[in-house]
Amino acid sequence: MSKKNIALKDRLIFALDVPEVKQAKDLVTELDDSVTFYKIGMELLMTGQYFQLLDWLIAKDKKVFVDLKFFDVPETVGRTISRLSEYGATFATIHGNQALMEAAAENKGDLKILAVTALTSLDRGDLDDLGFDCAVQDLVISRAKRAFAAGCDGVVSSGLEVPFLREYVDDKLIAVTPGIRPVANDDDQKRVVDVATAFKSGSDYIVVGRPIKNAANSYQAASDIQDIIKTCF
Repeated sequence: MSKKNIALKDRLIFALDVPEVKQAKDLVTELDDSVTFYKIGMELLMTGQYFQLLDWLIAKDKKVFVDLKFFDVPETVGRTISRLSEYGATFATIHGNQALMEAAAENKGDLKILAVTALTSLDRGDLDDLGFDCAVQDLVISRAKRAFAAGCDGVVSSGLEVPFLREYVDDKLIAVTPGIRPVANDDDQKRVVDVATAFKSGSDYIVVGRPIKNAANSYQAASDIQDIIKTCF
C-alpha cells in the first residue's frame, strides 16, 4: 500500500485521450470536481493546441500529466524537459537509456519525471518479438532501478509488476499505473488490474481513460472510482 502523502482525489488521473481540444474541455467540464488530475498525450499534441489546453487546465487548478514519452539524444531531451518545466505540469514521461534519463532529471526543475518500464499493451509474446529474453517483471524492475539511479522520480508500470517494484526498488519511487480495467477486458490493454488491486499492490496513482470516458455518466463513473480509492486507504 502506498504510504506517500498524496491527496486522495489526486490519486485518480483521467486520460484525456480524445482527438480534439473541444472534446477534452467538454469532458473536463462534465467531470467537474470528480477529477483533479489529467493526462494529455500524443493525440492532442497533433491538434496544435496542446499547450493552450495545458495552460487552460492549470488555470482551472487541475494537475497535468504530460504523457509524450520523450525519446531522443540526451542533450535534446534535457533541453526539452527544461522548457516543459516552465509550464507548471506535474508529471512527464520519457523513454530511454541511462544518459537520456540523467539529462531529463538534471533539467526537470519542479517537474517530476516518470520513466516508462513496459507498456501495458505489451504481453510476453510482444516482448519476445522485441528481443527481451527475460520475464516482464524482471524487465520492469531493471528499468525502474536504473530510472531511480538516474534521478527520475518514478515509473509508469502495470499494477501486475508494482509489488515487485516495492520489493526491489526504493519506496520513494512513484508508481503510476495505467491500464485500469474491470476484470473482464477485451480491448488493447493486456496487463491490467482493477482499482483496488492497483493500490493494494503499492501504486501511488492510477490512470483511467475509457471506463470513465465511455460510461453513460462520466461524472458518476469517476466518482465511483474515487469512492473505491477512499476504501483503499
